[in-house]
Amino acid sequence: MTSVISISNLTKSYASGLQALKGINLDISKGEIFALLGPNGAGKTTLINVVCGIVTPTTGVVVADGHDIIDDYRAARSKIGLVPQELTTDAFETVWATVTFSRGLFGHAANPAHIEKVLRDLSLWEKRDDRIMTLSGGMKRRVMIAKALSHEPQILFLDEPTAGVDVELRRDMWTLVRHMRERGVTIILTTHYIEEAEEMADRIGVINKGALILVDEKTALMKKLGKKQLTLSLVVPMAVIPAELAAWRLELNSAGTELEYTFDAGESASLYELLRRMSDLGIVFNDMNTRQRSLEDIFVSLVSERT
Repeated sequence: MTSVISISNLTKSYASGLQALKGINLDISKGEIFALLGPNGAGKTTLINVVCGIVTPTTGVVVADGHDIIDDYRAARSKIGLVPQELTTDAFETVWATVTFSRGLFGHAANPAHIEKVLRDLSLWEKRDDRIMTLSGGMKRRVMIAKALSHEPQILFLDEPTAGVDVELRRDMWTLVRHMRERGVTIILTTHYIEEAEEMADRIGVINKGALILVDEKTALMKKLGKKQLTLSLVVPMAVIPAELAAWRLELNSAGTELEYTFDAGESASLYELLRRMSDLGIVFNDMNTRQRSLEDIFVSLVSERT
């Protein structure tokens, strides 16, 4: 697929000696939803700010929709919408005025119909004549999203867009994201709600200590690194795991009433052999439960391995 964002050998170092980004290489395809995950201070916001032209890179090249973000800054920035973490709105302006003004900053002619559609999509239409300072925190967040969409960007960055907002806004936000993806808009998001990335994203990138440690399709990532956990509830508690079951690396809970077996999704043959061996040994269970390893489990383990 065609890359709409291409990042090559990107680094960012500060005078203090902090190296915020370390040799980032990443291509993001047109029309995909890319989730960038990482702990606080990992470099997520710095990477977004570099691509958006807010922070100057130390080395490397970034191209947005065919435009170098430094040599052709204005053209590159016109393709990008950004919803930052911080609420930064003109408090004394009305909702309509601030969103319309934001469109004009990118050199776009007035388009009241587009502004109206954006405000309606974000449930802001009834608030269009209200001053920003009178709005709740959730409504101010909606205004930030509306500003980012005012100039019809082809690339949309969402930096923790639903942090601390109500469930209704989160639902509206993701409905809007799906509609934008259908129109070919590329969406890059960071989120602390990993279940959102698991539900929404096409691909996942994990960044830690300024380095991009993994990029993969979500389904492939879950297949490669996702594991299943089988829990067997025993009819008769046991004190120790029999030596005959040592090959399966089972875990016994403290009460001796449950056996746990963690296995890869493709190891069904090993699971069947375990159950057959338990039957041969006369070990009886009255319940079994299987749990799929989540994206959050994978994320935590990846970050922990590199800490």
